[in-house]
Amino acid sequence: MAAQVIPNSGHDDMIILCPSLPNRDAQFKLTVVSPQHDAVLDYYGRKLATCSSDRTIRIFEIEGESQRLIETLKGHEGAVWCVAWAHPKYGNILASAGYDGKVFIWKEQGPQHQWQRIYDFPLHKASVNIVSWAPHEAGCLLACASSDGNVSVLEFKDSAFDNTTFPAHGLGVNSVSWAPATAPGSIVSSSPGPAAAGNRRFVTGGSDNLVKIWAFEPATQSYKQEGEALTGHSDWVRDVAWSPTVLKRSYIASASQDKTVRIWTSDSTTGGAAQWDCKTLDFEAPVWRVSWSLSGNVLAVSGADNKVSLWKENLRAAKERNKHQPQYTLQLCRETLNEFIGIFIEMVQGDGEDNSAFFPGKQPALKSGERRPGEAA
Repeated sequence: MAAQVIPNSGHDDMIILCPSLPNRDAQFKLTVVSPQHDAVLDYYGRKLATCSSDRTIRIFEIEGESQRLIETLKGHEGAVWCVAWAHPKYGNILASAGYDGKVFIWKEQGPQHQWQRIYDFPLHKASVNIVSWAPHEAGCLLACASSDGNVSVLEFKDSAFDNTTFPAHGLGVNSVSWAPATAPGSIVSSSPGPAAAGNRRFVTGGSDNLVKIWAFEPATQSYKQEGEALTGHSDWVRDVAWSPTVLKRSYIASASQDKTVRIWTSDSTTGGAAQWDCKTLDFEAPVWRVSWSLSGNVLAVSGADNKVSLWKENLRAAKERNKHQPQYTLQLCRETLNEFIGIFIEMVQGDGEDNSAFFPGKQPALKSGERRPGEAA
């Protein structure tokens, strides 16, 4: 598949007026390209949504080898970190989240196919770092992770949005990822049980270095932590990803500032509470993002070293040495990164520096004594 490049995304540049020395009355313009933090194709690959520090969301229509800008969505009062498409069974719906602590739900509707903001969720007190739609079998559910330490789950039912918010990580929540709606192992079980479909579970990663799993409890209509937190990381957990596989084993990948990716596995056949085993992949730089393939057997990893690597479990080695082996590594320069938009969409910023404030969809909680770029002392 040939990759498409969008040379002008439509996102505005930031113009900064600076005094010119030695003549302080004169000024010159410093143009800084607004970082694009996320870019996501819809279910059919026909629409591309991007978001940027210029506080806007752009929607492109993809037709063959061409694309055109069809809408610019405005409303956020800060950088927009993340966009996410809902399943098409619910319509053309897009969620966005940003530094202003707000989550917006947008929908294309009407005979003119105009985009309108249909729901605002402004209750978080700090940056909302990422939003994630649940598998459609579980319902129209959107999980939101915030630097205020809370996770919110928005649910559309009875023609209205409802929400529940609960504390998840005291130092801030950086990432969230839903489990498959089908319980692991149920498709090969002769008696899958009532919870085989519509499974509502997700995993979160936080600035407290922990990974936690949450499950919906019908009796209380709330989300409760499932088992103990998964420990092992020695720095912020930047991203988590739950593999979409519905076979007997469940896989969760967690990426951390400590330069490691941990792959957590649980065998559903053991019975009782889930027991998670862990294997560690070591890297030379902090790791920003992890993402599973649609089949759930290949893991993509990207980090501060501007590299993307693909990992696949070596089943033969797993039996002999019980470890994961890398298949191959791609090293991407920022100048050529957009050429791989058909394979990965990663907006890697910087040259190995900690640019967490401008990295895709991430604005983690600050450590003690730290300030965000541009924030007054």
